[in-house]
Formats: sequence, C-alpha cells, structure tokens
Amino acid sequence: MLRLRSLCCLSQRLLQVRTVSSDQVLHQLTICSSEEQVLDVVGKNRAKLSVKHVSYAIGLLWKLQTEKPEFMRSSELIRSHSQFLTLCILAENKIEQMDDDILVDTLYNSLRLHVEPCDSLIQHLVMEAYSRLENLSMPTLSKFAVCLNDQQLHHSPVMGKICNILSERLDYIREARVLSSLMICTSSLTSSRLRDKLIEKAAILLDTMDPTRFHDARRVVQFLRNVKHGYRPLLEKSNKIFLNNVKEMNVENINMILGLYQSLQFNNFDFRLASKQRLLELMDSCTEPVSFSRLLTALGPMASQETRERLENAALILIDEAGPHQALATVETLVEMECRNPLLINKVASVLHKHLDVYKPTDVARITQALLLLHCQNPELFTKLKRTLLSYLKASFLPYEVTILTRVLSMFPSQRLDTEVISRVRAVMPQCALSDLNTFSGAIAKWVRHDPSYQHATSSVYVNLLQLLNKAGMERLQKADNLDMLLDELKHSLGEWFEEILLQETMATLERLIDGVNCNNTSDLALFLTRTNQLCLPLLDKIANVTVEHIDKVHYTATYATILPFAVLNYDPLQCAEFFDVCIQHFRPHLGSFDPHLLVLLAYALAVADIFPEDLIREIFNVDFLAKLDAQLDILPDALNMRIRLRLMELNRAVCLECPEFQIPWFHDKYCQHLLKKGNGSIRPPQQHIHKMLGEILGGINKSKAGVITPYFYPIDFEFILDKKQEAIPYVDQSNMIPTELGKLLWGKEAELKDSVELPPGSQRVAVEFLDSKSFCKNSNHIKGETVMRKRHLEILGYRVVQIPHFEWNSMELSTSHAWKEYLRKKIFVE
Repeated sequence: MLRLRSLCCLSQRLLQVRTVSSDQVLHQLTICSSEEQVLDVVGKNRAKLSVKHVSYAIGLLWKLQTEKPEFMRSSELIRSHSQFLTLCILAENKIEQMDDDILVDTLYNSLRLHVEPCDSLIQHLVMEAYSRLENLSMPTLSKFAVCLNDQQLHHSPVMGKICNILSERLDYIREARVLSSLMICTSSLTSSRLRDKLIEKAAILLDTMDPTRFHDARRVVQFLRNVKHGYRPLLEKSNKIFLNNVKEMNVENINMILGLYQSLQFNNFDFRLASKQRLLELMDSCTEPVSFSRLLTALGPMASQETRERLENAALILIDEAGPHQALATVETLVEMECRNPLLINKVASVLHKHLDVYKPTDVARITQALLLLHCQNPELFTKLKRTLLSYLKASFLPYEVTILTRVLSMFPSQRLDTEVISRVRAVMPQCALSDLNTFSGAIAKWVRHDPSYQHATSSVYVNLLQLLNKAGMERLQKADNLDMLLDELKHSLGEWFEEILLQETMATLERLIDGVNCNNTSDLALFLTRTNQLCLPLLDKIANVTVEHIDKVHYTATYATILPFAVLNYDPLQCAEFFDVCIQHFRPHLGSFDPHLLVLLAYALAVADIFPEDLIREIFNVDFLAKLDAQLDILPDALNMRIRLRLMELNRAVCLECPEFQIPWFHDKYCQHLLKKGNGSIRPPQQHIHKMLGEILGGINKSKAGVITPYFYPIDFEFILDKKQEAIPYVDQSNMIPTELGKLLWGKEAELKDSVELPPGSQRVAVEFLDSKSFCKNSNHIKGETVMRKRHLEILGYRVVQIPHFEWNSMELSTSHAWKEYLRKKIFVE
C-alpha cells in the first residue's frame, strides 16, 4: 500500500514537471526578474501566446511593480513599451476565451498598471465581466467591484447590480477580505438597512479572520467613513486588530488609519500612542517625498517639540522634490503643528505655486486657507490664489464648492465685492444645508467689515443677501422632516447669525420632530442642546426617557454626551434618579476601556450634577491612570490639552470638598497659582459699581474686599464679614485677611475645613457674586450647573453666598443709587 502511494506521488510530480517543461513560454515567463525581460518574452513569442500566457504576463508585470518602493515604480515606462501594446491587443482578442477569474484578474492588473479606463482593452473587459455578472463567484465579484471603483464608476448601473447581488448573497460570504472590498465599493449605493446588515456581517467575520490581516479591518473602517456612520462597537473591534499589528505597519498604513479615525471623530488613545512610537521608529527610513509627507501628516500634530524640529528640518530638504499632493498635505499639517518657521513656510508656498494649475478648486481653497493661517509672506502667490479662486467660483454650480470658495475668499481684506460672486452665492443659497448657510453668513459679515462703502452705495447688496440667507434658512427648517438629517446639518451650524436668526426656529423644528428621537441620535441631540445652552424641557425629558428605555443599545462612551446637557443646564428630568443610575450602571463595567480624557470629562459632568460614583473617582485618582492621562495629554491639541487639565483640577477640587471620605489628595496648588499669574485680574464696570454700593451700605469701602481667592483657588467678586449683630467688620490690614495656605489639604472622618484666619465668635463670611449671562441658560433665567456647583463649594468653605443676576442688577427697576442699595440690603440682610 505504501509502495503504491509512493508511485502515485512520483507520477504526479513527473506529470507536473513535464507540463511545465513542455510549456516553454510559461517557463520563460516564470523565471523573469524584470519588466523588460517579461516584455522581451512577449515580443519573441507573439504567435505562441495563449490566454494563460497573456494573463500571466500582465499579472507578472504588476507583481514586479509591487516589489519596488512606490517612488521607484515605472508603470509609465511599461505602458510606453511597444511589446506592452502587443500584449494588450492579444489580451483584447482573447477575452471570450478567458474564464471568469482570469478575465477579472486581467482587468484588475491592467488598471493597476494605469491603463486608461477609456482604453479599448479595459472597456471590453468591463463589458464582458458585466455580461457574466450573475455567475461570478463572490471573491471574483469583489475584485470586479474594486476595478469599477478604480474607474470612478461608483454610481453606475453595473455597481447598482453588484449591490443587489451583495444584498442577496451576503450570507454566503465567508472571507473578511471579500466582504470589506464589496462594502467600500458599494458604499455610495448602500441603504441604511443594507448598511446595518453589512456591519453585522463584518463584525462576525472580523472575529473569525486571520488576525494579521489588518487591511480587511481598515477597509471596514473606510466603509464606516464613507457612509458617515461611526458605529463604535465595530470601530473598537477593528481598533484591537490594528493595535495587535501596529508594529508591522508602515507609514502609509498608519497615516490612512489615523485619517479615517479623524473623519469618524474616533480618536483612540492606545492606537495613537502606539502609532506615534511606530512612526518614531520609521522616521529615518522616510527619505523621499511621498513617504515623508505621510510621516509628517501622521506624526507632526502629536509629536514633541524636539521631534517637530527634526521633521521641519527634514521637510526643508525634501520639499523641493515634493509633488502637488505631498505639498498640499505638508502645508495643512504645518497649520496643525502651528509651525512658525518662515523659511519652511515660504519653501512650501513656492512648491505650491509651481503646481497651482493642477489643483482642483477645493484644493486651491485649502491651500489659500492654510497659507493665510501660517501668515505666509508671498504677495505674488496670494494675488494669483485670489484670482484663481474667483475664476473657479464664477464657473461653479456646486453648492458645497461655492460655499468653500466663498468662505476662503472672504478671508482676504477685499475692498469691493465682485457682482459675479454675489450672483453665484445668491444662485446656490436655496440649495444649501444649514451649515453652508452659516458659512455664508460669516463671509457676508467679513465683507461688510472690509467694505468702506457699506454705509453708502452697497448697503442694499448686503441687506438683500442677508434677507435671502434668512429666508433660505427658515425654509430649510420648515421643510425638515428627518431628525437625523437635521442633526447632521446642525453639527457645524452654530455661529452668530444662526443663533440670532435661526435658533428659536430650530428648537421649534426639533420639538416638531421629537418622535424621531431614538437611541442612535440621543447623544447628537444632547450635544446640540449643550452647545446652544438652550433649556428645552420636552426634548431633555425625551432624551432621558429614550435612554432609560433603551440603555442597552447606547454605546457606553455615548453616556457622557447624553448626561452632559442635564449637568450643564442644571435640569433634573422627570426620571432623574433612574436616568443617572442607568447611565452609571451602563458605563461602570467599561471604566478601563475609556480614553483617559473622556473619563475625566465624564466624571466632571457628574460632579457638576452632584453625583460622585466612588469607583469612577478612584479609577481616575490613581497613579497609573494619571500617568496614562499625562501620556495622552502630550499628543492632544493644545486647546483640548488645556481644557482637560482644567477639568481635572476642577474635579479634584469637587471631590476634595464634597467627598472628603474618599481621602483623595489635593495636588493642584502649583497649577492654580500658574493660572492666577496668567489671569488679568481686572474688575469689570458692573463689579466696580457693586463694590461702590457695598461700601455705602456696609459703612465704608474698607469693609469689603474685591477679587478674593479662597482655599482651593475659587476667585470670588467680593467678600466681607458680618459679626453677630449683622454689622460689617472692617479690614484693618487687608493683606492679613488673605489665607496664608491657600488650598491646604484637610481630610479625614472628623476633619473639617477651617479658615486660615480666625473669625470672631458668631460672625459670618459672605461672598457676593455678580452673575453675568454666561451663568444662565440662553433662553431663560434658569441658572446653570457650574454656577450651582460653585455656590455649593463656597458654602462648604464657610461662605454665605449672595448671587446678583445681571438681569436684576441691570433692570429698569434698579436705575437709581437708592434702588441699587436697597436691592443689596435685601440680598445681604434679609435673605
């Protein structure tokens, strides 16, 4: 039996050797090591080439290209070779003899060699593949879809038919590679129902795929970007695959993933930190413009100052060789890096100037904006950019393009508005989304400021534009019938014009569409309400009800956005206790999975609402977490970095004051002292007026202090001390009344916060606070959460807090000195 098996194996090997050796042409092709050799074999064996030879030769040409670095590839030289034309003619003549796999492979490889889509070979291959569409296997169909995608045929009838086949045969797909490619190619035609089915299938296949194939996960994330659906569970699953493979990634892989994350507003700390380390390892290998521009784009914004200087020095050397795409990526990255290197900025500007004619209209707008933000000194280039933008704008009929071009043109200090620009803006306004209309409002405001003749001849032009703008905005809101689409438009709509003209109508529209609130859009709606400072009880109650009912469908990270308006706007929903409890129970098992900065923001929002989950507080205030937070702060943009540091301090203060039993130490003295030194310390007119009135009713200006800093570094407008007879005690030596150990930590079961200056028995320290409009909701006199928390904390510190709302102090009723003094007396001595 063993002898028989050995004889069978030997005969099979002999048969294989004989087959290969008998096909001399195929043998010659297999031993080729360069494109020139492949084409030489084609030229010498033209008459002998079969379908198999032709497809193998085209595939081998592409394979040899992939083995070279991108900047060394030479597809243009291959296409210009006379024998390549012979190969294409032979391929076209043998299309009908090709089986399905060879047919699609030939199309795929030809496109990778940059054969033009209008070439006869490509067109005939596409037509033949289309005629066999129903019979193609799913892997072959996937590759054919990629070919159509490469030809920009995203919305073609062929792609529509592929989308239908995908929907029908989804259950039969077993490979993540096949599914992910089809997902990307059909994304522009995918319905919401099919999208959800694809996401569900992708989640299953990512669990069973080869964990080293991170490109499949990358394509899944790319699909989510294309359909504008940041589905967190699938993003997190993909992110785990990326983290496991980051050490094998090159600069292009990391750059692409970070770009996708940015588009989806998914900034995973662990991946950013790991990718930063990997990019630092790859720095020395990026010695040509293409790879370096990708390195700069990915690493520059999150690099240390030392690394940024190294990147800038390398950019100075390589930028002269950069192509148009690399130069555009570089200038936008320099903006993110807040580059102030005039030599580098001018060099990049020169390269952009050289390539200006090849850019699309929106690219020219991006270039102009970046150079203006970098304060580039190149008048000649700016003159050409402005002229180019104007010519593009006058010829454009696309609303998004007109919007972008108009916004960037308004950044120039123009003396007079071109009538053709006005005409184009007027033409597209009725078609624009709310975010575009808000952009136009900003541009009009700048034109008004820049035009010296505004008060005279041209005023009617701007008035008419604003009237048309207001009308378009109102009509857009009145016609809105889909809450999700409206919320998507509102994400980038806030501005002075929007808040003044459209905000109330927007709130009415949101209430009209309240039945569309569901577990998928509660966080977007909550964020909008927070940003507008609008207290709308029906909408807030609806958010709370939906959250309580469907908390299992809400991603744990979305609980922060959901809780935020209730904390910021100081509103307890009808199901208050249950609402906060279900949110806390929902995120509690995932504390270790939050990005550090998001966990700090979540804890602070709860602290404003006077809620302090002990496990959450202890998760944040431990050495390991704070070290992780420090590492993240190093790669965050400066504005967000400062915000998180401030929120951590405020959370630390709140926990020390309200939860001394947790024994969390106060460690923000130096930080607060630094903030104090940066502050201007000036007293505004309303405070000066109040200080004068206080002096008169208390019996002297020396009986109250302005601009006092309390323990734990709360600044208060005014402080004075009343004795047991309700008479103000004078500050004999005011310097002695400043606490000597500001913010000194005291905690323990029996410990109490004590003033560092002893007060007379029966006396009381009083804090007077002037509350401006920022302390109240925009559409009511309802006081906001942070102001309530501040009062709570001052009372813990031993103050009686007297709050003076701006709308009371500045009211018509208080228009005389006597009225103001009586008002203060009632506030201080009666209340």
